[in-house]
Amino acid sequence: MEPELLKHVTCSPSKAASESRKAIRHQIRSARRSLSEPEQAHFAEQASHAMLAEITKIKAKNVALYLTNDGELGTQRLIEMLWEQGINVYLPRLHPFSKGNLLFLAYTRSTSLQQNSLKIWEPKLDITQMIQPHQLDVVVTPLVAFDADGNRMGMGGGFYDRTLANWASRGKPYPIGFAHDCQQVSALPCEHWDVPLPMLITPSRVLNFEHCL
Repeated sequence: MEPELLKHVTCSPSKAASESRKAIRHQIRSARRSLSEPEQAHFAEQASHAMLAEITKIKAKNVALYLTNDGELGTQRLIEMLWEQGINVYLPRLHPFSKGNLLFLAYTRSTSLQQNSLKIWEPKLDITQMIQPHQLDVVVTPLVAFDADGNRMGMGGGFYDRTLANWASRGKPYPIGFAHDCQQVSALPCEHWDVPLPMLITPSRVLNFEHCL
């Protein structure tokens, strides 16, 4: 069952805004974790087909994804679909020398993974498997919550906001959000560094926000 859409707290960047974001993260993470395994599998299948259609439409060859964690919409089915289509898949890993930034490494069936400091699985560091963010065609973007204008809220680390900060001026990598329907809220309290999404895919909808950018 989808949670009631949270209301936007109008305020300046302050303790009140921070508390609002914290409340949204808590409610939405709880909602997506409450989904059963059959529901998760069904929703992932639906959303993966929709995402593959969009990736194919723009003829993307290099696509970054993430490995599912904390009740997120599952990505493994989509990864397998991309492999079957001969599309290169990349995963993020925490940058070892530049705090708050990500590296992207090739991901295949033989890639060795390890858990990082956030308890998230990522490829072992191998510079021969690395790709620069501007060489990616699409970044399938994780998030905690989104609203009707394409605003995105992550976990608060800013990793994807830094990665995607200049995407609009370069035209790539094109970010597409990937989330459960229950992760939508009425409006998000945003900060100046938050990067809005041009598109987002849920199990039931393909949402285009380019008119909001």
